Amino acid sequence: MTLPIDASASDPVFTSAPVSANHPSHDPSGAPLPPTLQVQGLNVYYGESHILRDVDLTVQPGQMVCLIGRNGVGKTTLLKTVIGLLRQRRGSVHLQEREVSALPPHSRAKGGIGYVPQGREIIPQLTVRENLLLGMEALPGGLARNRHIDPIVFELFPILEKFLNRRGGDLSGGQQQQLAIARALLGKPKLLLLDEPTEGIQPSVVLDIERAVRRIIETTGISVLLVEQHLHFVRQADWYYAMQKGGVVASGSTSDLSKDVVERFLSV
Repeated sequence: MTLPIDASASDPVFTSAPVSANHPSHDPSGAPLPPTLQVQGLNVYYGESHILRDVDLTVQPGQMVCLIGRNGVGKTTLLKTVIGLLRQRRGSVHLQEREVSALPPHSRAKGGIGYVPQGREIIPQLTVRENLLLGMEALPGGLARNRHIDPIVFELFPILEKFLNRRGGDLSGGQQQQLAIARALLGKPKLLLLDEPTEGIQPSVVLDIERAVRRIIETTGISVLLVEQHLHFVRQADWYYAMQKGGVVASGSTSDLSKDVVERFLSV
């Protein structure tokens, strides 16, 4: 699946071969599309502390996958390893069958992984417009060639268009989260990583973010891997992986998410 690279074109950014539930899961020749993300036998350490233990995980094209589990079980560590901020001691990370395990974060971003960390990490001194432009550094040619902010992000998050000249640090927490997601999308990712996107956000904005993420998947085929504790948002996903003590201990369709699993992995 190849995304267009002309960010100055009038067509929306997100015109990759759509492969969500409403779209085909095979290429024009009839061959199945490869997994967007495949993690195999991942072992990650902080110093000598063994954090991730033999983690296997797959995200299919156009699929939304949710990592659940209590605090401290390795969910954020897994996302940081996928984007390259942490290195595995054993195991591999493949993006559309290309191994990226040895690549630095900026190369993975250019290769098609978008990352919205816990805490959002927008640049507070920059305006909304400037923060959005930074997302296009992941495109071929970076900002030297790409200065057009695609209007699709304003359709997803209308508040951002109103606040283009406002400093990022002056936005509310929910508005900053929308800005962080929009910034990541402007890099035209194949895979979007979201680390607790609803943490500390008022309920009405949580619903806005849920709707936006689902629309991104359904209309573009971008795959999403997120860490989330908000049960309503978890149920928007297609598949879940439950983590405990650094390993995956349960997985399945979110439509089959049982009360027992919810109590074990989502209850505070």
